[in-house]
Amino acid sequence: MNEHTLSMRLERVAAYVPHGARLADIGSDHGYLPVALMRRGLIACAVAGEVAPTPYASAQRNVRKHGLQAHIAVRLADGLAAIEADDRVSVISLCGMGGETMCEILQAGKARLAGVTRLVLQPNGAEPELRQWLMGNGYRIVAEEVLRENRFDYEIIVAEPGAAAYSPEQLYFGPLLMQEKGPAFRVKWQRMLKQKQQTLANFQRARDTVPLAKVEAFNQQATWIIQVLA
Repeated sequence: MNEHTLSMRLERVAAYVPHGARLADIGSDHGYLPVALMRRGLIACAVAGEVAPTPYASAQRNVRKHGLQAHIAVRLADGLAAIEADDRVSVISLCGMGGETMCEILQAGKARLAGVTRLVLQPNGAEPELRQWLMGNGYRIVAEEVLRENRFDYEIIVAEPGAAAYSPEQLYFGPLLMQEKGPAFRVKWQRMLKQKQQTLANFQRARDTVPLAKVEAFNQQATWIIQVLA
């Protein structure tokens, strides 16, 4: 993967960035996403935010290599602190980090979300917690996707400002994903069901050492998966 050829995961993320957006890619790593979108003429400008010095330096090199310094600002900052008022950011992308980390970043940077019309999120796990944060903070989910790449299942969650109320099952599976039940969704949850059933069998052998609440939670999730796949 590079700024010319994005991974399938980042290509799908790119597809949800509206044409002409002013993008802030937080946790930008090498800056591949904003550089690729800028080179394709799909965005007006971008901020590439990185908290770690090594990927920050790599993103700087990539932006320089393509002569995009006037269009992409690379900043060493924690989360949404990379965004400045003058950027007038309309879209924020967060990719390749845990859902809990995304919640922390969004919560800490809430003041910088004013004027942002879309969040494009690709969490590595804790998707229900991320959906819970979105629902609790005035965002509705407008698009969702599940894809498999390099033996991992990834979810993309696209949210925009607006009121929404989701059930526990919708938070768990994704309100749009569980409605569509596409092939990748079914494969993911068939795999997850086997894992849940194996874990429950292990719990059974462990008996008293596993808290009852944990066993009940896994049982509930297994039941939901069986119902949604039916």
